[in-house]
Amino acid sequence: MRNILLAVFIALYALGVCSQTEIEPFVPGVTTDGVRYFLPRTAFRVVIIVEKTVTIPGELNKYAYKYMHLPNVPTQTTTEYRIKSIELQPYGIPDKTKAYNIKLKPRTVAPMLSLTSDGVLMGVNIEVSEDVLPQLPEAVPAPALLNARKYMNQEMLMASSTAKLAELVAEEIYEIRGSRNDLVRGEADNTPKDGDQLQLMLRNLDDQDAALSTMFSGQVSKSTEVYHMQLNPNSPVDKMPLCRFSRSFGLVGSDDLSGEPVYVSIIRTDTMPDSVAVAANQDKKRQQGIFCNVPVPATFTVFDASRQYTCITIPVAQFGTTDLLGAAYFDKNATTTVVFHQSTGGVKEIKK
Repeated sequence: MRNILLAVFIALYALGVCSQTEIEPFVPGVTTDGVRYFLPRTAFRVVIIVEKTVTIPGELNKYAYKYMHLPNVPTQTTTEYRIKSIELQPYGIPDKTKAYNIKLKPRTVAPMLSLTSDGVLMGVNIEVSEDVLPQLPEAVPAPALLNARKYMNQEMLMASSTAKLAELVAEEIYEIRGSRNDLVRGEADNTPKDGDQLQLMLRNLDDQDAALSTMFSGQVSKSTEVYHMQLNPNSPVDKMPLCRFSRSFGLVGSDDLSGEPVYVSIIRTDTMPDSVAVAANQDKKRQQGIFCNVPVPATFTVFDASRQYTCITIPVAQFGTTDLLGAAYFDKNATTTVVFHQSTGGVKEIKK
């Protein structure tokens, strides 16, 4: 944020005699004695969270039903993606078509402008902290796979065939489950009297059972991936492709036909009469004050062929008009303070 106090040096010689501050549209390449500020247009950070699921068959999947009565276990590795959520986060960016200069004249009491780091107007005669987008969610890596061989005994490790190994592993699993049942019932010879110790033994048995069972059932590994992109709409639109998504490959390029399109529809939900707008070529005598946006709400819906991911209604600067806060707000002692919405440039608060 940059805070620009325009009145300090002028006040040294102004002696209380005031005149209005002249405002005019900024023309690139023209040098003026003043301060340039931009009004914002509303952009959106699109945050897409994707879940990746990898299914890994067990080494003994062919014997899953014979020994463990497990039907339909995976027999080959598969990878599948799905979109968990899509979020639209609005923020303001400089609108290059709405750049203005405050031109200083001698004996003028000019306002202090509070600007963002890229020159968007945040406040007048008040210091305003610049809004920042929230941190992106962190991607969640897949947890480590269970290692069944960690719990194999020597006989299992030295099995002469896969069939023999399947038989030995199944026997061990059933023995572990029997030991667990004995502990729960208090029938085991080594049942501990301490409750914490009992829970520890049960957890160890559960870990062994789970790891060895994966040799038949296989394992499912899940992780999340985070993507983000910018949406900068110029006008309402119906069913505009936002990105492409494949259940086999995740988020893919816009020209990759392996992915199905994810769409965004933008519907303007209110209208603003044209008379509110301030024309760029108005008489300069009327262009005295501070320009601001009058945003218009619009409904954003993100969806694909089978699902709606989000639907929000939010004000959009570029769908509305531009208005003028008259110089009467800021002349004389310049005690009026104004705070603007940084994502739209609309007035948030005026205090005298």
